[in-house]
Amino acid sequence: MTTSERRALHAFLSADAHDQWHDFAAEQGASVSAILQALAPELDEAVGPLEPVVKAARRIDAERRRRSRR
Repeated sequence: MTTSERRALHAFLSADAHDQWHDFAAEQGASVSAILQALAPELDEAVGPLEPVVKAARRIDAERRRRSRR
């Protein structure tokens, strides 16, 4: 895959979530970006088991929107 075939994925995370991602990746011997790329094709297949994660993500988004209006 060439650089022109890749796209950046940018996210603002809490310091704890950032550290969790990097710690997990280091424990697995892979980069965070490689884990995200490998996870992407699995997302459609894993919708059921990820429902609690999706609910938490919606809650996080709503909290961020409320804070940004203040």
